[in-house]
Amino acid sequence: MNKEFFEALDQIAEEKGIPQESVTGAIEAALLSAYKKSYGSDQNVRVEIDRENETMNVYLRRDVVEEVENEDTEISLEEAQEIDPEYEIGDYIDFEIEPAEFGRIAAQSARQVTQQRFKEAERNMIYEDFSDKIGEVLTGKVQRIQRDTIYVNIGRAEGILKEKEQVPGEHFNVNDRIKVFILDVKRTTKGPQVFLSRTHKDLVRKLFEMEVPEIEEGLVEIKNIAREPGSRTKIAVYTADENIDPVGACVGARGGRVQAVVDELFNEKIDIITWSDDPYELITNVLSPANVEEVVVDEEEKMARVIVPDHQLSLAIGKSGQNVRLAARLCGWKIDIKSHSQSEEAEELEEEFEVEEVETEEVEAEEVENEEVEEASEEEESDDDDDDDDDDEKEEEADDED
Repeated sequence: MNKEFFEALDQIAEEKGIPQESVTGAIEAALLSAYKKSYGSDQNVRVEIDRENETMNVYLRRDVVEEVENEDTEISLEEAQEIDPEYEIGDYIDFEIEPAEFGRIAAQSARQVTQQRFKEAERNMIYEDFSDKIGEVLTGKVQRIQRDTIYVNIGRAEGILKEKEQVPGEHFNVNDRIKVFILDVKRTTKGPQVFLSRTHKDLVRKLFEMEVPEIEEGLVEIKNIAREPGSRTKIAVYTADENIDPVGACVGARGGRVQAVVDELFNEKIDIITWSDDPYELITNVLSPANVEEVVVDEEEKMARVIVPDHQLSLAIGKSGQNVRLAARLCGWKIDIKSHSQSEEAEELEEEFEVEEVETEEVEAEEVENEEVEEASEEEESDDDDDDDDDDEKEEEADDED
C-alpha cells in the first residue's frame, strides 16, 4: 500500500476530527465487508494495517485437513506440505489476498462501509466533545427557525433551542449570533442532538465568569442565583479577601461588567448582593433595593419576619411579589414582610389579646372559686340536714320506749 493512501487517511482523520484508530478500524471493516461480498464469509479473514511502516495486508486463513470440504477455508495436507513439509493436520496457513481481487461489487460495498464507519466515528466524536461541554456557554449563529424551535449552529453540531428554554420577549432572526447554555446531549439515530437553553440560571453564572476575572480566578465566588428569565435576576457573591469588594468587582468600572451581561440578556435586571453566613445580614441584603428595619428569624423553621418602613413595603415585595420571591429563593429562607405600621398594629392586637386572655383567666379563676364555695356550702347544709334527721330519729325512738 503506497504512502499516498496513508496520507489520505491522515487527512480524513484531521478534517473530520476522528482519531486515527477509528479510521484504521473503518478500513479494516471495509476490507472484511468486501471479502464477504466476494466469498460469502469473513470468519477466516484478518486484516493487518501497520501505520508505522505504511503497509496493509489481507490474509485468508485455511485449515490443514485430510479431506477438503470447503476450498475457501480448508487446504489438504498434501497441498500444505508442498508449501512446507512440516505442516500437519490441524495447522493453518495464511494466504495473502490482494484487495484488487475483490471485484467491483465488493469495492462498492467497501466504500459504503468506510463511509458509514467514518460517519459513526464522527458522530461519536461530536457526542463526546459536547458531552464534555454540558454546563458551558458557547456562541452560536441562528441557522433556522422552525415553528417555535430555534436551531443554532455551534460548530460541529446543530444545537436545539426549544420554546420552553427561550426567554419570553427575546426574538431572533436567521444569522443572529447568540450565547447559549449547553443543557444536554443525547444520542439519536440521526446523530447526537445538543439541547440548548437561554433560561437556565447558570447562563448568568457563566456570563459573569466571562466578564469578571476575579470570579474566573476564584477570588470571588458566586454563592447562589435566583432568576426569572427575561425579567429579573438576583445573584449573591462572596469573597474571603478583605481587599476585594465582591459586588464592586462584578459591577465593574462605571458598571461596565454587569452591563455587558445585561446587554447579552436583553436588559434583564440584575441585583448583585453580598452573601453572608449571618441570616440577619443575609436576609437584609437579599431584599435589596429595599431598606430593612428589623429581622426576626426562626432558625428551626428557617423562617424570617421582616419589618420595613411603610414607604418601602411595595419595593420590598416587588411587582407581583417578585422581589421577595427571588430573595427567598436566593437565601433559602421563608420571608414574611410587614410594614412598620402593620407591625405596630399586630403588636397592639397581641397586647390586647394578652390582656383579654389574662382577664378571662381571672374571671375563670373567680368562677371556679365561687363554684368551690357553693359546693362547700351545699355540703355543709347537707351535713346539717343529716344531723337533724338523726336527732329526729333518736327522739322518735325515745317516745316509743316510753
